[in-house]
Amino acid sequence: MSALEQELRARFGARLQCGRPLADLTSFRIGGPADFYLVVESEDELAVALAAATRNQVPAVCLGSGTNLLVSDRGVRGLVVKLGEAFDTISIDGVKVAAGAAAQFRTLVETVVAAGLAGLEFGEGIPGSVGGGLIMNAGAFGGEMARVVTAVHGVTGEGKCRALAKEEVGFEYRRTALPPRFVITRVGFELTPGDREVLLGRVKELHAKRAARQPQGFPNAGSVFKNPPGNFAGRLLEGVGLKGARVGAAAFSDQHANFIVNLGGARAEEVRALIELARSQVRDRTGVVLEPEVKLIGDW
Repeated sequence: MSALEQELRARFGARLQCGRPLADLTSFRIGGPADFYLVVESEDELAVALAAATRNQVPAVCLGSGTNLLVSDRGVRGLVVKLGEAFDTISIDGVKVAAGAAAQFRTLVETVVAAGLAGLEFGEGIPGSVGGGLIMNAGAFGGEMARVVTAVHGVTGEGKCRALAKEEVGFEYRRTALPPRFVITRVGFELTPGDREVLLGRVKELHAKRAARQPQGFPNAGSVFKNPPGNFAGRLLEGVGLKGARVGAAAFSDQHANFIVNLGGARAEEVRALIELARSQVRDRTGVVLEPEVKLIGDW
């Protein structure tokens, strides 16, 4: 038994799992096992787990809803933590909103719109959790999280609770510059009053647009590549003939070229091969270097 396992086992008992497969926890339905897997139900538990990993010089990663993520077939070395139900909370005080990192983004949108608050309608249909959305600075239809976030709370790798002001988050297009090993636990927003019926209409409109553009019926991780300045990744991919291209059981969607779908039993290496094929062909034929939006984690 490793020193980390011994330490975590003494604190969490059978809640600590060894060799837990991760495929069922990702939207791709792909991924090998984690060396250690733990669901935490408080900031204190999260702090204990992260501090133990740091002391034992073992890598630690937080797994949200598993969207925008490709986990290696070989799995993830070290500790994978997942935020439990205690982090799935949403509260509203006037125009200020606090959402736990494990709350679903679409649930947050539905909740604030029902309360007549504007600013998050763009998130209708964005998969994943609030924490994952923050990390990616999720956005669509001209909106993004950076415009409405006021503070980010979390735990450092040393097990210290910390609150980051908006300016410390380092928002950029589809990314943030959070401190290393920092795990988000709660996000604060400031929205604006709006007409509930108007907001509901806008959400319905965006839902229809998203449903018409995005593939349905196959596991996927959302947009594979970020849109380069002044262009669209899907348009570039379609232009070089990759719409529908396939490696094994992974394929670029016939409906939207910037989505890779799991046709059934796809492996992470097959998805990665498609990503590299796309980057190579688009670069060689257009000069544009596509930047992946999907994050690869694990032992590659």
